[in-house]
Amino acid sequence: MRTSIASLRRRKAAGEKFTVVTAYDYTSARLVDASAVDAILVGDSLGMVMQGHDSTLPVTVEQMIYHAQMVRRGAQRALIVVDLPFTATASTDDAVRAATKIMAETGAQSVKIEGGARIAPLVRQLVANGIPVMGHLGFTPQSVNTIGLRVQGRDEAGAGELLADALALQEAGVWSVVLELVPAELAAAVSTRLEIPTVGIGAGAGCDAQVQVWHDLLGLYEEFVPKHARQFRVLGAEVRGALDEYSAAVSDGSFPTEANASSMDAATLERALGDGGAGADAEGPTA
Repeated sequence: MRTSIASLRRRKAAGEKFTVVTAYDYTSARLVDASAVDAILVGDSLGMVMQGHDSTLPVTVEQMIYHAQMVRRGAQRALIVVDLPFTATASTDDAVRAATKIMAETGAQSVKIEGGARIAPLVRQLVANGIPVMGHLGFTPQSVNTIGLRVQGRDEAGAGELLADALALQEAGVWSVVLELVPAELAAAVSTRLEIPTVGIGAGAGCDAQVQVWHDLLGLYEEFVPKHARQFRVLGAEVRGALDEYSAAVSDGSFPTEANASSMDAATLERALGDGGAGADAEGPTA
């Protein structure tokens, strides 16, 4: 049975934390689904970790749908949330059309939208149309050119605004809200003031849930580890090691072996080739 939004909201009420991880394809989604992780975020972070861009801004609705469809085929248990990308938020009408298209074509259970009180009318409209919405406050990657890549809400005004935004989103109907790069004390205080779950990333342990990026927690980028991430495995080194072993095994002839190949009857092969065998003299017998 698929994890439901209602069940995750009950987890907050019971004081039980839950986990979210990003995934962008079928194989990753299958691995998440076989784990204890509760939900998958098909994040527009795919623009950086899958496409190689330096921000999330170039990602399109079509690309989000493409990746979410793969994830949906791989995940039968985990709740699936899909980001509404920057390119879909030029107007309320654009955002509603994009969110509707994402939900209809992917089979996801929710969309995620960045922004505070200013997007409350959009949230209300989506929820009224039957589209569950996860909010996103603090550092919002789609606004990186405006707010910069830094912790949000450290001063009195910023902290007060973040709390007001969280309450506005809750009143508008979001079922949860991501708090990204927010001081741990502020995130904990906001979490206690909301009836809906908070999902932290770089926001301390006081949130009701945590979300991490697949590539960060699996150590696929050893060169840079964000402060908010922990490498629970370092698979980048393991993958490189496996590739080097593969290359060496081909070079020294230890791969493939008979165990990695199929065979056929020699006589059948000779008849099929019809040339008397590969070693026959191409010029025929001489006098």
